[in-house]
Parts: sequence; structure tokens; C-alpha cells
Amino acid sequence: MPLHWTIDSKAKLLAMVADGPIELAELHRLLDVTTALKLEGYRKLFDGSRGESQLTDAEQLAVGVRFRDMHANTPRLGPLAVVVRDERYQLVARMLGILAVPKRPIRVFTDLAKARAWLDSPAIVASVPD
Repeated sequence: MPLHWTIDSKAKLLAMVADGPIELAELHRLLDVTTALKLEGYRKLFDGSRGESQLTDAEQLAVGVRFRDMHANTPRLGPLAVVVRDERYQLVARMLGILAVPKRPIRVFTDLAKARAWLDSPAIVASVPD
């Protein structure tokens, strides 16, 4: 399975790593876990720098609809840092901008250390809902 995640309940952090081709079922499984365990307010780090989306346009739209639904039904979402390769930065930043209707800190990075530093900054840690 090319999508792996670690949940740190003490730090309120969900760290996800894509390592290879990512399919729709894996993304839905991750979102199911996030919802079932009530992790919506956690800080989230998604490292997609080694991943490859296998989603069709219709599947991408389905994921976008699910994100919108989660956002509409969750009062306070935790911060999200997404790490991508340089050539995917603009595309991912635009897509997240479209999906980022709720008020939550979201940033796209090309460097994992910078993403983690941002997520660990006092202002971002303080923004995590109790």
C-alpha cells in the first residue's frame, strides 16, 4: 500500500506519506479513518513528494466533493501542510485553494523540513482545536 499514515494523539498530528501510485480507494480509506477517529482537528502533514496520483478527473472531483462535505460538517479543521515535488507545486496549490473554503491554515511546500517546521510553529500548534 503506497499510502501510509501515523497518528500521534499526544501531539495531535496525523502524518501521511505517499510512496508510489495512489488510488481512490486508499484516499477514501484515509478519509474514513480520519472521520471515524475524529482527527479532523489534528494538524496534518501530507508528504506526497514520492507519490503519484492514479486518479482520473472524475475521481479527483469525487475526492474534492468529499473534502467539501467534510469541511461543511466539521466546525474547526486542523492545519494542513502538503509537500509536493517542485513541478507539482502550482497545480496542488491551486487545487487546495479551491478546496480550502473553510477557515483553516493550509500551505503547500516543496521541502518536508519546512512543512514540519511550519506545522510545529507556536501559532499553528495553538490553532489546533481542543
